[in-house]
Amino acid sequence: MSAHTTLADPPDAVAAPDPVDDQGHGPRPVKAGIFSPTQLWTALPGACRKLTPRHQARNPVMFVVFVGSVVTTVMAALDPSLFAWLVAAWLWFTVLFANLAESVAEGRGKAQAASLRKVKQDTVAHRITDSGAVESVPGTELVVGDRVVVVAGEVIPGDGDVVEGIATVDESAITGESAPVVRESGGDRCAVTGGTIVLSDRIVVQVTAAPGHSFVDRMIALVEGASRQKTPNEIALNILLASLTVIFLLAVVAVGPMGLYAGQEQDPVKLIALLVCLIPTTIGALLSAIGIAGMDRLVQRNVLAMSGRAVEAAGDIDTLLMDKTGTITFGNRQATALHPAPGVSAAELAAAARLSSLADGTPEGRSIVELCARDFGLAAEPSEAEKAAEFVPFTAQTRMSGLDVPGERSDGGSLTAGERIRKGATDSVLAWVRVAGGVADPAVGAAVDEIAQAGGTPLVVAVDGRDGARVLGVIALSDVVKPGIAERFAELRAMGIRTVMITGDNPLTAKAIAAEAGVDDFMAEATPEDKLELIRKEQAGGRLVAMTGDGTNDAPALAQADVGVAMNTGTSAAKEAGNMVDLDSDPTKLIEVVEIGKQLLITRGALTTFSLANDLAKYFAILPALFSGIYPQLDALNIMRLATPQSAIVSAVIFNALVIVALIPLALKGVRYRPSTASALLGRNLLIYGLGGIVTPFVGIWLIDLVVRLIPGIG
Repeated sequence: MSAHTTLADPPDAVAAPDPVDDQGHGPRPVKAGIFSPTQLWTALPGACRKLTPRHQARNPVMFVVFVGSVVTTVMAALDPSLFAWLVAAWLWFTVLFANLAESVAEGRGKAQAASLRKVKQDTVAHRITDSGAVESVPGTELVVGDRVVVVAGEVIPGDGDVVEGIATVDESAITGESAPVVRESGGDRCAVTGGTIVLSDRIVVQVTAAPGHSFVDRMIALVEGASRQKTPNEIALNILLASLTVIFLLAVVAVGPMGLYAGQEQDPVKLIALLVCLIPTTIGALLSAIGIAGMDRLVQRNVLAMSGRAVEAAGDIDTLLMDKTGTITFGNRQATALHPAPGVSAAELAAAARLSSLADGTPEGRSIVELCARDFGLAAEPSEAEKAAEFVPFTAQTRMSGLDVPGERSDGGSLTAGERIRKGATDSVLAWVRVAGGVADPAVGAAVDEIAQAGGTPLVVAVDGRDGARVLGVIALSDVVKPGIAERFAELRAMGIRTVMITGDNPLTAKAIAAEAGVDDFMAEATPEDKLELIRKEQAGGRLVAMTGDGTNDAPALAQADVGVAMNTGTSAAKEAGNMVDLDSDPTKLIEVVEIGKQLLITRGALTTFSLANDLAKYFAILPALFSGIYPQLDALNIMRLATPQSAIVSAVIFNALVIVALIPLALKGVRYRPSTASALLGRNLLIYGLGGIVTPFVGIWLIDLVVRLIPGIG
């Protein structure tokens, strides 16, 4: 992805590092989003508004802390003491800091949504009536199926598909990319977004989304988090945290009777402090922020996930399906050489190749005309006589294009009456020659194989004229593999992800490109049905599948895939079918999506490990404080040598609150991810966040106690 401003950078933000450089080189670690300390202050009002029972009830762990804060405050008011008020205050801070983490994550989405709302504006639409007349109506009155005319300088009034014409469009308000893009009728680059501006020419757009349901409206809802649902992994973790909370709650409740039995009544404030410190408050407070930030990290790379489930699924992908053209290779194959058949001159082959490509509007067809013009001095535009001939456009069904000459000789002999010329895929053209009664020289087949084995794409040129049907030669199209792509596939292989290249090319060409790119497998001459069948086969084996696409023919596969990334330049059908949309229309970004998904899961796992490991130090802080009066032997557990039972409890509660704030940046940015095996990731996780979760509270509580012990009546 080239460096550019994304949808909307939050205040004091800096652009996130680009995943690859401009040449497509990798590998590199995925870094996440942006964090600025000022975001804590701007999010504070929102965090305060969340201090309600209704909001806290959504999170079982923090709801227990909330109830404990209320009870402690009431008890401190009824029986005032500095100790009780300190505990009550820091319990409220714990709840507030948990809200702050969620509020910061949501605030970044709201900042992006505010920028997107600027895209939405009241526009006048020039609607085509049933009679063919053009009427001016407010853009809000458009309905699905309406056709509108948009000319240079006008704003496209709604989402739709170009059904007539071609134009350059400024989509910077959506993608952040200043370079204009071409949108044209037909094909897979026909979709336009309401709020973007036509820079040149004239197009007719058929509306595909009703007002209030446009792509921009969906984007706003997504980045604000309004439609974010909890993922299965997140729900399972919530259940685990709730279970641990219930277990610790029962354990703490049992401490009261145990104290009475031992002859010492326990202070309820101390018991509440013990409960709050033992339950997994850290991960409970940060869990929602981690999920929101996962989607936000995709937004920062101009990818919109329709749900948190899609982001999470990306982290568990087993198989990655990628189109060859535009993903593994640079995209537009270019004609690089002509290989005449025996007895055919290069000039004759060039003339036929040019004529058969004049009606081929694909990049490959245009490159053939350009090659003939450059190397053989032929005209790039058809002459008046050639315009009178019947052009045969390229179609996906015939896989050929060509020209049929009418019955009279013209243009000084360059056209022959009744002559038919064809150029296209090898099997299609050879079948056309056989039907016309001709045969191909074996040298043509050898040239086709040689080009294919070298990684090129062969196109055969044939003519059916006075001398019957015959093959004139072969055009070589070259496809260049993107630099660094092999290294990136090696990264995916290290993650345990199998890569499959999908292409419509013949098997020999596909094999050569697959070998150069370093993919694990490939599918040649793939049809939409083949893609769908492959995805279903992989899923039947218990594997999660991701794929990218931009055409209507990709829609079934995008809908079937566990992670379907549709290109923003693609058709409306593709964008509706996928569960992610790449605003930059960069198919290679699917690799980043997988890495960000893994980063989300790793971040959640790391902070869960850290939170649970925290409890060990709190045992050594609070349990001696509670029971040393009954069992003096327990004072040996006070290995931190905390000053008094009161200072030990207050220090543990303060640490429990402050660690949430300290981990907010990590929850939002995410744990740095590097490709590795599951066992290596687990070992690293336990070493850094498990061991760190044990050591950090020992140090933190001890340092806080050095300050707390100075407070009269506490130390």
